Amino acid sequence: MVSLQRKLLLWLLLPQLILWLAGGVATYRLAAGYANRAIDASLAQSSRALLRQVKPIEQGLLIDFPRAAQEVLEADPKDRVMYTVSTPPGRFILGNNQLPAPPAAASHKLDTPYFYDAEVAASPGEGKKPMRIVALYVAYGALTEPNQTMLVQVARSSANQQELARSILADTLLPLSLLVLTMSLIVWAGIKAGLVPLARLRREVEQRAPNELTPLKLDLAPVELHSLANALNQLLQSVRSQVGAQQRFIGDAAHQLRTPLAGLKSQTKLALEAATDEAQRNRLALVYQSACRSAHLVSQLLLLARAEPGAGPALERNEFDLSRLAQELVAQLVPRALRAGADLGLYETMGAQPVMVFANAPLLREALTNLIDNALSYAGPQAEVTVGVHADGDFALLRVVDHGPGIAAADRERVFERFVRATEQADGCGLGLSIVKEIVDRHQGHIILSDSVPHGLTVTLRLPASAAAAQRSEP
Repeated sequence: MVSLQRKLLLWLLLPQLILWLAGGVATYRLAAGYANRAIDASLAQSSRALLRQVKPIEQGLLIDFPRAAQEVLEADPKDRVMYTVSTPPGRFILGNNQLPAPPAAASHKLDTPYFYDAEVAASPGEGKKPMRIVALYVAYGALTEPNQTMLVQVARSSANQQELARSILADTLLPLSLLVLTMSLIVWAGIKAGLVPLARLRREVEQRAPNELTPLKLDLAPVELHSLANALNQLLQSVRSQVGAQQRFIGDAAHQLRTPLAGLKSQTKLALEAATDEAQRNRLALVYQSACRSAHLVSQLLLLARAEPGAGPALERNEFDLSRLAQELVAQLVPRALRAGADLGLYETMGAQPVMVFANAPLLREALTNLIDNALSYAGPQAEVTVGVHADGDFALLRVVDHGPGIAAADRERVFERFVRATEQADGCGLGLSIVKEIVDRHQGHIILSDSVPHGLTVTLRLPASAAAAQRSEP
């Protein structure tokens, strides 16, 4: 895709290049014309000078053409000059070469020079070269023969003409090329400076977080960008309104769904305890399990909605001790582990030194709760679940290790998708790891699944330890 800057440069510099080429062609033609005029004037003067060396007398023609004059005429080896005098025209009487006659269509006016181009061999055996030739017809003769005509022809190589034209072209195109280059640099600098506000607007949009919906600043934007910026601000306002409506819906849903489900669970549990008929107790047990799963699913869905990047205002984060948060949460979940018949504990090395993390404490607490709950649910009875925290440079590592069946390597990318479960051994809705990944992504962190020794699963969360590390981790 061609950028706007390149397209503007193309449309502005291409006409300059065309004009430069047209100027070069016009300059060459003009220079060739002036060179032709100079050569034609020299040829006309040489033909008349040669004509003066041939004088008519009563007995015929007197040729007074000394050797010195001939050497002067042929002195320049680079500018070869050839001449011919014939009378009647076509019958050679004087010269160093037989030059071709003028074209038949040319006017043969007396005492009027006629100029034409032809290819002439300077000497036998040499190739033909382009020459500029002048032909001059003059009348001569005594009173008894007044109608005799003499043709004087002088030819000069076109090499000097072309060399002169090229010299004029070079002398003209050099400053013209410098002028075009200077104009191109000025145009490039002008376009680059003119597109700076557009680049600033692009950076402001790119650097925004997905949930930052404040209006764009229009102070430094040019008039041409105001309509675009206003359209973007209207879009942001519409999205902000929709997000607000979504948040209100989430709050209302939490109130409308959690309370009836909690009542259904408590009433079903009371009915289950009071029931004496075995069939009725089985049916009430199924109802109670369904109510528990529904309550858990609603809680997970609401948590997932809050964890998504665009589901609320900018994430509030601060630095706190991650090891202390893990210790408090593990202590609260020990009764849950005892009911599941599992052994939940901490690494022995934890608590010696604080491990700082830059995060949102409530969301990170929910992520760790989901990891421990998954481990307790899927590792099975008599399983060991261990939580560990330690520092790793600019990052804090949180590990949850269990010795259950684990997750196959082929399923480790897929389990982060919503409603995907790698096993059907325990009750679940397939949202636990999706919620954890959403929370970790909002903190510019990473989640890694690996095998435990001798068997089981290790889930590692790698989170920034400070605000500076979080900023460097942003994509």
